[in-house]
Amino acid sequence: MLDLDISEFFDEDGPLATAMPGYKPRPSQVELSQAIGDAIQDRATLVAEAGTGIGKTWAYLVPAFIQGGKVLISTGTRTLQDQLFARDLPRVRAALAAPVTAALLKGRGNYVCHYHLERLQGDERALKSRTEIQQLRQIQVFAGITKTGDRSDLAQVPEDADIWQRVTSTRENCLGQECPRIRDCFVVKARRQAQEADVVVVNHALFMADLVLREEGVTDLLPEADTVIFDEAHQLPDTATRFLGNSVSTHQLMDFGRALEVAGLAYAREAAKWSDVSRHLETAARELRLACAPLDRMPGRKATFEAIPNPEEFDEALATLREAVDSATKALGAVAEKHPDLMAAARSGAEISVRLKRWATPGRAGAGFEDEGWGRDDQAPEPAPLSASEPASEHALQPALGDGPSTPAAILEGVAAAAEQWTGPAVRWVEHGQHHVRLHSAPLSVAQAFSKYRKPGQAWIMTSATLSVNGEFTHFTSQLGLESARTGKWESPFNYPEQALLFVPRGMPEPQSPQFLDRFVDTLMPLLEASPGGTLVLCTTLRAVEKVATLLADAFDDAGHDWPLLKQGEGTRRDLLDRFCKLKHPVLVGSASFWEGIDLPGDVLTLVAIDKLPFAPPDDPVIEARLRACRAQGGNPFSEYQLPEAAISLKQGAGRLIRTESDWGVLMVGDARLVEKPYGKRLWRGLPPFARTRELEEVLAFYQRKQGGADA
Repeated sequence: MLDLDISEFFDEDGPLATAMPGYKPRPSQVELSQAIGDAIQDRATLVAEAGTGIGKTWAYLVPAFIQGGKVLISTGTRTLQDQLFARDLPRVRAALAAPVTAALLKGRGNYVCHYHLERLQGDERALKSRTEIQQLRQIQVFAGITKTGDRSDLAQVPEDADIWQRVTSTRENCLGQECPRIRDCFVVKARRQAQEADVVVVNHALFMADLVLREEGVTDLLPEADTVIFDEAHQLPDTATRFLGNSVSTHQLMDFGRALEVAGLAYAREAAKWSDVSRHLETAARELRLACAPLDRMPGRKATFEAIPNPEEFDEALATLREAVDSATKALGAVAEKHPDLMAAARSGAEISVRLKRWATPGRAGAGFEDEGWGRDDQAPEPAPLSASEPASEHALQPALGDGPSTPAAILEGVAAAAEQWTGPAVRWVEHGQHHVRLHSAPLSVAQAFSKYRKPGQAWIMTSATLSVNGEFTHFTSQLGLESARTGKWESPFNYPEQALLFVPRGMPEPQSPQFLDRFVDTLMPLLEASPGGTLVLCTTLRAVEKVATLLADAFDDAGHDWPLLKQGEGTRRDLLDRFCKLKHPVLVGSASFWEGIDLPGDVLTLVAIDKLPFAPPDDPVIEARLRACRAQGGNPFSEYQLPEAAISLKQGAGRLIRTESDWGVLMVGDARLVEKPYGKRLWRGLPPFARTRELEEVLAFYQRKQGGADA
């Protein structure tokens, strides 16, 4: 059966239709699958935009199973990764009766570590509450019965619970081959299964971590593959920027200080005054925080390296901190062979040392943008963050087990060698939080590093609903260095003109006006009263989320409505969406994380309201530096960068409304620039072909007509 032409798998009497009740052939799905099959066969790169409802997952799984060889499929998030592995992949494989094996592989921070779990069990004082004591017991039971060790399989302990950071490993504290529990290690087992499987499901963060580590000479994180498929590929430029940069925070420095003191006193007490070493390090970290206090008066409480308000004081504090880290690392290196915990602490110190050097050099002399050496980074990129106290994320990572240098002399040598691997224009900035300071470095462009990672003879498939701007793919392909890629756009099969209405109200104030959000909510209220289902309000800033939620609560009270009002920050995204689906006429107000990856089909969602056009904030240091670089090269930053980015983001937000053939509803955009500015045409033309209006009466009539049809 696997010898069939790809189109035959999608026929009305084909294997997919036979195995899956309700399946309907879609010409666009067949065409997309054939284009993917051709790219796999030719070992080419294909950038494919697939409109909502095409069924892109099945469109790439069929050729992947038939002719992909060893296949890596990378998704945008761990949630999509789990969904693909547990639902879509088994269904298509069964329908085709395809003899392929599959494996799921995540970053090491997703797997319970037996060694660190046992250490925490022996130190109950480290537990912060009764809740954590209960969570530890649940994890202990789980570790004894699970086959995978994947923390997402233990629903009773929230994925964002702090305790996970202490019962999983990081690159720095993994003992590698020295670990007494290596035979039972879930990370080792998962990687072994990935090496043996035909299809391996990963995520973009893990893929980028592998890219970074290959730059450093580590090659066993992900298996070699004939075909790599990137689902939700529009996220790749941001993910690559994050991973090819790095960060160091005072949280990490404090953790390093505590770890070296504990390990030193336990296993090399006579070698050094470990408490003094730790105290010196912590004092230097606090001095850096004090030196960054003036940033509280800066926009966003952050500043680039060149714009720090007290450069002399900051440079002096940073130099003192570097000396303290180097001194501590040298002391650990001298005794690292005595115990794996000392080795892990030494490696952590070496990593931090390289990051601090990268941040501090080149120095300030001639640091203006016009200088040829501006922003050049002569150190290696490494995944961040380093420490267990950093936010849980995919890139807390996760290289191969025991993949760091294994002798004291090799620790600093290995890190120093990595420092020579990558150079390129970069931007550095410091961020001052309420309880921490974080130093960041990020590349201005990821194109060269990303594109050279593609191996000769390897097929790359990149697909998403939002890759083009007005049918052009140049913005996306140039960001990733894929200028020679094949491109194609397959339109959604949904009847947008009949099912959806785009409403841009008249008479709105300028988006910068203090009255804008008040008018936005006033205009939204009649739509909320007419809409029978739930509403998703998408804001472009967290400040707007707070203001809009407050204004809506007041408006509900004034009008006597008891509609449920949900707000980003009042729970995890998953919790809020679960509640949204169960409530009657809910209104959810959210920002960036709610613009994509949300599936609320049917009457659950009949109104999406966007406050302003999603232009990236001008105070973002990476974006600001990229705009300056574009201008310095004679380009137009607005039309070449800001507008394409906004077009893709707007298309993502609009895509929340219509998810199935029977969905319907209204998309309201409060920002009149969409229709009143010349550039607005580039934005709305990139959206699906909604019916369009500026009149409130037409919106209310649309709701009445659609509900009348549903009642009939």
